[in-house]
Amino acid sequence: MPGRKKIRSYTATDQDLEMLDTVARYHGFSKSATITSLIKKEFWRVFPGGTRGIRPERGARVVEHGARQGDKHEVR
Repeated sequence: MPGRKKIRSYTATDQDLEMLDTVARYHGFSKSATITSLIKKEFWRVFPGGTRGIRPERGARVVEHGARQGDKHEVR
């Protein structure tokens, strides 16, 4: 928007913001909700069993593929 300053509390290029806006519009979410959704998907992909402080919801189906002792995503 002409004449308006962009205020950001994080580092992102104009292209990054345009991509975020496009994905958000596609899903009908706000940009904040889109970021939250993407973080959740990535978190559970990397840590399917959760972490010490973040556990899956009660009744969640947890399937770990190929996790071995010592892997970065191992849950203790």
